[in-house]
Amino acid sequence: MIFDFACEQLSSLWDRLLGAIGDAAGSVLSGIVEAVRTVFEGDPETRRRVSFSVAIIALSAKMAKADGVVTVSEVDAFRQIFDFPAKEAQNVARLYNLARQDIAGYEAYAGKIMKMCGTGKGCPVLEDIVDGLFHIAKADGLVHEKEMAFLSRIADIFEISEERFEAITERHVNPDGNPYAVLGVQPSDDFATIRKRYRALAAEHHPDRLHARGVPTEFHAVAHHRMARLNAAYAAIEKERRAA
Repeated sequence: MIFDFACEQLSSLWDRLLGAIGDAAGSVLSGIVEAVRTVFEGDPETRRRVSFSVAIIALSAKMAKADGVVTVSEVDAFRQIFDFPAKEAQNVARLYNLARQDIAGYEAYAGKIMKMCGTGKGCPVLEDIVDGLFHIAKADGLVHEKEMAFLSRIADIFEISEERFEAITERHVNPDGNPYAVLGVQPSDDFATIRKRYRALAAEHHPDRLHARGVPTEFHAVAHHRMARLNAAYAAIEKERRAA
């Protein structure tokens, strides 16, 4: 999937990561973070990609248990943003099951991921992770209230503002909802302000930006959905203002 490496390089990467997790002391989730940090310490580009991928695996595993049921549709959604060679299925399953079974709280793990992001508060990769988790949560047609509580808590740990989280939520759970909420603007804002906000969001979520911050190529399918919602919201507001 996710890394643009040859299959043998990918296999080697998984072997190194899972081997380091097996040797790590403490909880499984803490061991995962420490393994990513140390095994790929000298390769920041690979570390960013591995960090993102492992975060999606581990937090998806925890979230899948949030409503007590792991559905086939959730697994399929997971595969949509985390595609991997068939030969690596066992390794990915091992990591997923480790994260799901560990008694350690996901809050501590999310906190470690935030620190490892490198840019501190406002790191865009953290919002990308929340977007990916929403994609999985809604796969069965409904974001369960316990899943929403899980996502809200992750956003809080990632220091994603309430306004930003509301905009993310609106994009995923209410496709025909408030276009102003999708863009994070107010109906009282003038159109110039709304246009400026839309353009800033479009630039922030451009595929080239995602690649630069280490988001796997396969995740861009979720990003395209995000851009479609932003475009639709802006178009709806523009049409409304012209008709006024």
